[in-house]
Amino acid sequence: MELDLFTVLDQVLARLHSHGRVTYNALKLQFNLDDAHLAVLKEALLYAHPQVVDDAGRGLIWTGDPASAPASALSDAASVLPAASARPAPEAERRQLTVLFCDLVGSTQLSGQLDPEDLRAVVRAYQEAAAEVIRRYEGHIAQYLGDGLLVYFGYPTAHEDDARRAVHTGLGIVQAIATLNTRLAAQYGVQLAVRLGIHTGPVVVGVMGGGERHEHLALGETPNIAARLQSFAPANTVVIGAVTARLVQGTFHLEDLGTHALTGVADPLGICRVRGLLATPSRDEEFFTATVPVLVGREEESGLLRRRWEQSKAGLGQVVFVSGEAGIGKSALVGGCGYRCALRGCRALPIAVRPITPTAPSTP
Repeated sequence: MELDLFTVLDQVLARLHSHGRVTYNALKLQFNLDDAHLAVLKEALLYAHPQVVDDAGRGLIWTGDPASAPASALSDAASVLPAASARPAPEAERRQLTVLFCDLVGSTQLSGQLDPEDLRAVVRAYQEAAAEVIRRYEGHIAQYLGDGLLVYFGYPTAHEDDARRAVHTGLGIVQAIATLNTRLAAQYGVQLAVRLGIHTGPVVVGVMGGGERHEHLALGETPNIAARLQSFAPANTVVIGAVTARLVQGTFHLEDLGTHALTGVADPLGICRVRGLLATPSRDEEFFTATVPVLVGREEESGLLRRRWEQSKAGLGQVVFVSGEAGIGKSALVGGCGYRCALRGCRALPIAVRPITPTAPSTP
């Protein structure tokens, strides 16, 4: 059943009060709004709530004190938002992130071919087609950079397979643009092409900006490398860095493009082109035991697993519970243990990763 306007208003107010800002594109996707309905929602929020302001046409910002939120938003927040969101977020946090950078090929030439209004319609169609694929794989669009897209996998929600989700998204965007071109060719006489770069690595994510403009952005070398990688991609292809390649090599057909020096990056980087899905993608067990997983700074955890394995061989049954946030290397840790067992002639250990949903802390 569709939500009525005032229910949507309350939910958007709750979101603004808790998170401080929301983009118009996110509202359109969340509530299935067209441009007319979004305009009505925007007018109602700006007219009735002076604490809500428009952010240069990109979204809405809550400028009031948290205590000044309308009663309806405060009362609705518990049912609309997860309980964990009520706790203040850290100023910045370190994450393992897979970053996708998508760029439109020949945008300058395109702007010379089309009237500005038609150009806007074409670029919006491209952005909407890409956003639909990104949403399907639960990526996060951090920025619309003109005709480029900066997308995070691993923030704000982390998954065990964020690298693979990113590559699936890249291939999906290429396919979505090919489908979109049929309509654009008939309506505007143009066809689009994209190129995508993907890289995985550590970042620090936090609020950046000043005045009334703030964004949650990832800082570090990883986003810069992803942007550089897309320049090596031919039209309608996906290029990935060596770290991402190791994480997805059991799922996708990769073409080694050699090692290249990237502008602003100290060391040359291995690059691969993604040709598509393997005919028979390997299971996670086969993927992690195909080569030695790369583990850094896990000597204590690896040693514990080895000791428990030796005890189990002596007839003492052992159970080890590996727990932690998504993306920190739980599967790689267990996979490395299984690989070493297999080298000693033992049957590889089965790997079972199950997400555990944290429960809100009880109130005394």
